[in-house]
Amino acid sequence: MRSEIENTTSEIKRYKHIFFDLDHTIWDFDKNAEETLYELYDIYGLGKIGLPSAGLFIETYTRNNHQLWAEYHTGKITKDELRKTRFKRTFLELGLHPELIPLAFEHDYVKLCPTKTNLFPHAHETLQYLQNKYTLHLISNGFKESSELKIGNTNIGGYFKHVIISEIVGVNKPDKAIFEHALSLAGAKKDESLMIGDSLEADIYGALNFGMDAIYFNPLNAHRPVDVPLQITHLKELTLLL
Repeated sequence: MRSEIENTTSEIKRYKHIFFDLDHTIWDFDKNAEETLYELYDIYGLGKIGLPSAGLFIETYTRNNHQLWAEYHTGKITKDELRKTRFKRTFLELGLHPELIPLAFEHDYVKLCPTKTNLFPHAHETLQYLQNKYTLHLISNGFKESSELKIGNTNIGGYFKHVIISEIVGVNKPDKAIFEHALSLAGAKKDESLMIGDSLEADIYGALNFGMDAIYFNPLNAHRPVDVPLQITHLKELTLLL
């Protein structure tokens, strides 16, 4: 990674605007979801109605949720379909009788999860550093009410000049229209703008296909496709790179 940084530093200094994703990039979605689900597992007594393993429940939900979000990013399902499906699919997959599925579970999850405040390590430190050198913005495919709570509860809103939420704009990443909207709002040009996010489909290929550079945030060090030019595994690496 060090050599990669050294080889690209001279190019990256030309950027003026940095656009960040929110969930899975700054706000640690999986950690916050895990905390929430452990709480709800106990509140709803899921172990007593046929789900004896909280860990398996969370693992199954996480897989289903990631898959459904990928479908939402590309317009295959709606917000309502995502929310109606993710827990129902998880409960049924784990063998829970349909009549025992707690109907208010999704509502309580959506209410509680955005109040969690776990960010990826060094998020504040990195954003403060970058704010002194660049104009920062957020582009999120998250839902309006949840995104606003996450931003407010973690005190990160002050780092960003503009917060662009797909539900408000009416189009999701990777659609070029949301990148066009974001750059127009920021008064930015493609060649002076950089996208940083965790989703290859929504953030990285969305930006690259639009003609905007991107850095893949890959904290799990998953396989990086050969057509993805640059990645980081920790936010603090940005203070070396940018």
